[in-house]
Amino acid sequence: MIFLTYKYQNKMKNNIVILLLAMVVFSCTPLEEMNINPNLPTETHPQLLLTNVEWEVFRAYGGTSPLYAQKMLVQTDGENANQYYKWDRGSYGPYSVLRNVTKMIEEAERISNPSYVALGKFFRSYYFFNLTLNFGDVPYSAALKGEKEEGYAPEYDEQKEVFKGVLKELEEAEMILAAQNTIIAGDIIYAGNVLSWRKLINAFRLKVLMTLSTKSGTTDIDFSEFNFIYTSSPLMKSESESGQLVFLDQQNNRYPDFNSSGFSSGMYMDSTFIQRLQDRKDPRLFIYSTQTKSAKEAGKAIDDFSAYEGGDPAAPYGQVNEKATKGNVSRVNDRYHRDPVNEPYKLLGYSEQQLILAEAAVRGWISADAKMLYEEGVKASFKFYETYSEEYSSYVDSEAAMKYLSEAKNDFSKATTMEQKIELIVMQKYLQSFFQLQWTSFYDHHRTGYPTFRRPAGVQIPYRWIYPQSEYNFNADNVSAAITEQFGPGNDNIHQMTWWIE
Repeated sequence: MIFLTYKYQNKMKNNIVILLLAMVVFSCTPLEEMNINPNLPTETHPQLLLTNVEWEVFRAYGGTSPLYAQKMLVQTDGENANQYYKWDRGSYGPYSVLRNVTKMIEEAERISNPSYVALGKFFRSYYFFNLTLNFGDVPYSAALKGEKEEGYAPEYDEQKEVFKGVLKELEEAEMILAAQNTIIAGDIIYAGNVLSWRKLINAFRLKVLMTLSTKSGTTDIDFSEFNFIYTSSPLMKSESESGQLVFLDQQNNRYPDFNSSGFSSGMYMDSTFIQRLQDRKDPRLFIYSTQTKSAKEAGKAIDDFSAYEGGDPAAPYGQVNEKATKGNVSRVNDRYHRDPVNEPYKLLGYSEQQLILAEAAVRGWISADAKMLYEEGVKASFKFYETYSEEYSSYVDSEAAMKYLSEAKNDFSKATTMEQKIELIVMQKYLQSFFQLQWTSFYDHHRTGYPTFRRPAGVQIPYRWIYPQSEYNFNADNVSAAITEQFGPGNDNIHQMTWWIE
């Protein structure tokens, strides 16, 4: 017993010594090193972040919501808030993706790779451009600093300052990339081609400036920059250079609406959209929609414009449902939910770029042939569908595009006034935006008055969305100050004009 006790006491002494030594070692180790989880790395190459960020950015603001507001779709099994302009709160979801963009920029600076910094500035510009259009004033200069500065309640920037910041970041992105000649690893849009990214960034700079056309000559934003970009910076030269996300028939890489059940429920085509395509003898109608059930049963051909009909977007949904039940309303073309690849999502394409330039020529911002630019934009749209809707390619080939442009309603030479020319250009942006260009046509409507949107009597088209409830919960002082500054105390509603359109 004595021997066992002695042995146990020695063992305890040894353990105590080991414990004390361990305490000395650990006391000399910084706490942040002890708390590092090897399974949760804090550093990575920015290329690993880039791929996911691009996937999110190029699919942002998509879906069917803009199509209801822009009078392309109607719903028959219930009242769609966007169709009847009854929406309320918007989302600050883009800030979540912007956190990854911020981290990508930080990692790029850590390894001294400026190309990723430039792309980060572009993605920031894209999101903040859309956020400020959606709401008005938004957190910008003080946003996304929570991890470093513990700033969890950022102040709001005035909308004009957000636009100026967006334009500045885009210019910086172009300048950074102009000095680079390396391949950008992880890039799923342009396979790392720096020049292609410069062209897209410059085209987006033109889009931002054109969006502010109502402010030309009334603000300190330099609109002469538009002509400088046009004359001195690289821009897209063909539809193949469009900024777009191409989908693959692989898990997690398929077209977002593939196998979507929404297309088989109460979703139908809007009669005003179909009418505009019919009036212009626009073959993209055959690509966007199906023939009515009645027309199919009557044996009408796919290219028979009378085989298509939509539902009245201003009528009660039950009334449109009755018409659809009788087989007299077209659905969305099956390709949008049955083809796993379908067509790419465009963030900004060559066709839109050329139409922006055409409008700039009409406004006198650049010295160029507006008719030529307009026709290039239309031909590029036809080329896009010829490439990605092979079943219908014969309806939108180059010969079809030329024939289309000779139609009286599409012939640019028949427009004699500035307003007529702008209406033609903006209408073509609208007609090519089915499941593309997100909310561009909605904001073009507020900017130019074109196209008009049919709606029930007495219904006003909103200018914006109400700020998210989360801002009232966690950033109440700053969001309240922003509302008061823009619209008056507590006056956060969808019918308030923001600076860009006032």
